[in-house]
Amino acid sequence: MKKLILSITVIAFLVSSCEIASFDENINNNPNLPTETEPSQLIANAMLSLPSLSSSPQGEYNAQYLSEIIYIDDSLYPESTTSFYWLYQGPLINLQKAIENTNDANEAAVAKILKAYYFWHMTDRWGDIPYSEALKGTEDFTPAYDTQQEIYENLFALLKEARDQLEVGGGLSNDIIYNGDIEKWRKFGNTVRMLMALRLSERDETWAEDEFINAMDDGIMTSNDDNFVFQHLANENNENYWYDQIVRQSRVWWAIPVRIIDMMEPNNDPRLSVYAEQAANTGDYTGLPYGTPNSVEADDYSLLGTDIYQQDAPVYLVTYAQAKFALAEAAERDWTTDTPETHYNEAIEASIVQWTGSNAGVQNYLSEPDVVYDPANGIEMISEQRYLHLFMHGYEAWAEYRRTGFPDNMVTPQGRDVPLRQAYTSDEELNNTENYEEAVDRQFNGQNSIYGRLWWDVE
Repeated sequence: MKKLILSITVIAFLVSSCEIASFDENINNNPNLPTETEPSQLIANAMLSLPSLSSSPQGEYNAQYLSEIIYIDDSLYPESTTSFYWLYQGPLINLQKAIENTNDANEAAVAKILKAYYFWHMTDRWGDIPYSEALKGTEDFTPAYDTQQEIYENLFALLKEARDQLEVGGGLSNDIIYNGDIEKWRKFGNTVRMLMALRLSERDETWAEDEFINAMDDGIMTSNDDNFVFQHLANENNENYWYDQIVRQSRVWWAIPVRIIDMMEPNNDPRLSVYAEQAANTGDYTGLPYGTPNSVEADDYSLLGTDIYQQDAPVYLVTYAQAKFALAEAAERDWTTDTPETHYNEAIEASIVQWTGSNAGVQNYLSEPDVVYDPANGIEMISEQRYLHLFMHGYEAWAEYRRTGFPDNMVTPQGRDVPLRQAYTSDEELNNTENYEEAVDRQFNGQNSIYGRLWWDVE
């Protein structure tokens, strides 16, 4: 009976005390784990994913920048699928939330530039992808796929919107790329637009030329100081991908293809000593044919240059040299009245300085017979030099190869041609069936193959 009376008394006390007892609604929130994130932090977090757009064995295989020493099958272009989910679930949703929640013009503009850059990278790997219905969280788990043409149209518009929104006199906090220099973000956004426009050169040259000139006139990169570079740090939390693979995990799996060395060594290319090591057993630059069917001894071949995989080695994503090669090609296509050779030579010099830190050897290299600009083979020469410049940015080099067909010395390991795209993840077929099937039927006659041709990739 006493227990019953006690229980009733306690309940009565709690009920009667409701008016005088109040609890902080945040009582269970950990102050060290904030429930809301500042837009600038979301943007910075999205920037941390940038190296993954370049540092990928698959990207290097598609561009034939690295030859496998041990696991040869990985470089033989198996018909495997590749997921794009991590890009939506990581950097893109962060950027979208920043755009929606910021009141700062520069934060919004930079987030839009990065969003456009990520989506450009993605559509050039997979083709049609979710865009207009994507990034809506629980509101839509099964977004439709936009056509690549629609995506390009939207990305051009988004980049122009960002251009108009940037306040160059202002700054940007938590900026791990340009340290708050809005002028450099402006140049970067315009340079991306220009490179995107060039990608359309074989599909719609009139549209490509118009967008190219528009972006160029708005102001693009003017020196290596403007390069869009992710600088790794000398610590395990933010180290270069290849350092982790080669040093930390002792994976001596990659050599330089013989075709790369054959393109560089005869012309005394100053970049070769950065890209490759001399073979340990011979002291010579010895390339390994891409797709060699059997395992070989690593010491017999030139391995990836140590400068490339230092712990704090940078990743070059969009560069001044790329912009100059684009200007050379535009001049060769008569989109401008510039002299192609001038841009071509300046692009090569910028590339050598970027990779070696010096202009030593530039003039000697430019005087090599195979390097001297020949207007009769202008597009081919520009494309080959751009390919050498883009070393280890495999996805970008692969896209340019698909667009131009150069360099024309790509090999076909065991009869397998260079892929034309990456196949959609098999999870999409299960989780987003209707939209997945519509996209595959529309583009590739129902076959989710790595040899389906993208919209801009005209034969």
